[in-house]
Amino acid sequence: MFKKRDKGLPTTNIPEPTARVNSVLGDGISWKGAIKGRGGVRIEGAFDGDISLRGMLVIGQTGRITCEHVQADIVIVAGALRGNITAEKVEIRSTGRVWGDVITTAFATEEGAFLRGQIQMEDSVALNESVDGQDLPEEPAEDNH
Repeated sequence: MFKKRDKGLPTTNIPEPTARVNSVLGDGISWKGAIKGRGGVRIEGAFDGDISLRGMLVIGQTGRITCEHVQADIVIVAGALRGNITAEKVEIRSTGRVWGDVITTAFATEEGAFLRGQIQMEDSVALNESVDGQDLPEEPAEDNH
């Protein structure tokens, strides 16, 4: 009765990013430096520095980021970002503002979103696998107890 259709579409092996946020820079907090590693980060405050994540970066509505280059598996912008983005997936929400170029495999915007820069769509993007010359730590094993 029901048949599985094989449309012959190519499949993309996108690494499974950390889909949850496990670190937050709250509203009213300013931070200057670097955020590097694995995991999900949400920024509601002000950040100036480098960001290189294997995971998700969420810039909340009150978040303000200034950096030369952001790298993450997924970048969701609801606040303001001044800097270039390289990510597997980039989403700019209706309140989001981006001043910089975007390199990605998947791009989405909501009505009202702002982007001043160029979008370069690729079949795949190369994200750093190391931090300061050291490999990023492996994801911790699931505890099944």
